[in-house]
Amino acid sequence: ERGGNNSFTHEALTLKYKLDNQFELVFVVGFQKILTLTYVDKLIDDVHKEFRDKYRNEFQQKGTLGLLNGTFDFRDDFMRLLREAEESSKVRAPTVMKTFEQSLKSQKTVKCMIETRGEKPKEKVKNKKNKGPKKEGAEAAPAAGKASTGDKQPAAAGEKEELTKDEILQKNREEFFKRHMKAGEKSRSPKPEAQKEKGKKPRVWDLGNSNAKVLDYSNSATNGSAETAPVEEFDPDLALGDRNREPGRLYDLEYESDEEAEEEKVIQNPSKPSTKKGGLGGMFGMLKGLVGSKSLTREDMDPVLEKMKDHLIAKNVAAEIAVQLCESVAKKLEGKVMGTFTTVTSTVKQALQEALVQILQPQRRVDVLRDVMDAQRHRRPYVVTFCGVNGVGKSTNLAKISFWLIENGFSVLIAACDTFRAGAVEQLRTHTRRLNALHPPESHGGRTMVQLYEKGYGKDAAGIAMEAISYARNQGFDVVLVDTAGRMQDNAPLMTALAKLIAVNAPDLVLFVGEALVGNEAVDQLVKFNKALADHSMAQTPRLIDGIVLTKFDTIDDKVGAAISMTYITSKPIVFVGTGQTYCDLRSLNAKAVVAALMKA
Repeated sequence: ERGGNNSFTHEALTLKYKLDNQFELVFVVGFQKILTLTYVDKLIDDVHKEFRDKYRNEFQQKGTLGLLNGTFDFRDDFMRLLREAEESSKVRAPTVMKTFEQSLKSQKTVKCMIETRGEKPKEKVKNKKNKGPKKEGAEAAPAAGKASTGDKQPAAAGEKEELTKDEILQKNREEFFKRHMKAGEKSRSPKPEAQKEKGKKPRVWDLGNSNAKVLDYSNSATNGSAETAPVEEFDPDLALGDRNREPGRLYDLEYESDEEAEEEKVIQNPSKPSTKKGGLGGMFGMLKGLVGSKSLTREDMDPVLEKMKDHLIAKNVAAEIAVQLCESVAKKLEGKVMGTFTTVTSTVKQALQEALVQILQPQRRVDVLRDVMDAQRHRRPYVVTFCGVNGVGKSTNLAKISFWLIENGFSVLIAACDTFRAGAVEQLRTHTRRLNALHPPESHGGRTMVQLYEKGYGKDAAGIAMEAISYARNQGFDVVLVDTAGRMQDNAPLMTALAKLIAVNAPDLVLFVGEALVGNEAVDQLVKFNKALADHSMAQTPRLIDGIVLTKFDTIDDKVGAAISMTYITSKPIVFVGTGQTYCDLRSLNAKAVVAALMKA
């Protein structure tokens, strides 16, 4: 899966497989290694889709374990799909080239190919006059000019036969200067209108307040005390963002690929002529790089892989991982027999896309809601610990995950274990107050859905987490979210404290919070965090990072390489993706959307 290799060869047999993570199914097709079957991928995709759609209701009702007891009559469907796949792969007869007599070039006469030197500039000038934008006030004069030139065209054509070359050149120069003088007068005419507006106006912000007295807090008598401070006005729309969303649903990331954008452009401009070069140059350019039914060699792929490696590094993939990815793709494709009209570039790009998608698809799926319900059955809280470096958004995304859990009907206890950073407890207290305003106890049968457990600053974080878990067990909370202080991966004392917190409290899920802005630093952070947790843990099987929360995804456009770097180095899934500042800006990772953004030119 690291290199996008979804096949396994054993002696004379080859097995190809496909995973369905939704229903936990594995589809395997086996065939003789000596055969080059081009329809295998299509067959396994069709069987996967047909089988899943046919028995979808049964999977959802009985669950995955129902597969062991169920019987599936799929033989006729499989044989039909196999016949369709075999028929689609039959080699089509090569198209016969047209003879010279059948081509358009043979219909042209020698007379129409001869060009007079003085005619070509006039055609260009005429096209420019037709294409150029004109103002409403100046439309009448050029229209009259066109009519007059149209009447004089036959006479001018007769005169040109009698004029010498020098006279034709002189005449063309005079027309050229006349046109440019007119264009200069038109371009200078709007200047007086633009100079009318003078002076600088002050900018008025949409969310600002023009009244300076409202913003003056110098004579405030409250002095920041919580008891007498005025209650802030709270707008739920600003906290929630999209009000039309489905409550409790975690939406996938969305991204429009280049292929979809190109299809839309083609649909919108069907009559737009092609601007590509024609003739023999265009033909040779199209045929360049085509491989005619031969095995791919490393020499064929090296130039393409070098460009792909630079492209990945430019998209924030760590340099070391970009090299390893390209190396795995080369090993997968070396010796592979190509089709007649398949380019090396397209083949390498397709293999790289498959490898990237499989890297982002988790080997072990983390289903938080399922695990929380399982912990409920055992009458204990489900504990999640957040860790990461400074300033990546641990507290903000903890509040987003709290909101998502509350909307799914679970009560949350937030443990304020960041006892070092100034304002960390107050930040969580503000989030708790706002979450309770959005989901008041009255809407949940008098039950408080979110509560903060804090002991102030300077205390032992591991001890606070242990007390919070015990309090949640006694009070019947469903989930405990443990917020920890940010720490650099090179700080040994702080990494030892984090390892102690995780070892003592044994959380169900350890999430590493990393920002999408980093490149090579992502690898260094994750490797050293895992190493510190292993080194400072006294257990025989140390507890390492279970999943990743990728934050600030809305700030990177298409430079999504950090997602590849983090999942490649840890083999752990990206559980949540932060995409904004509101409580609803939380997404699940869509591997195909991330790869589409990564492969965008």
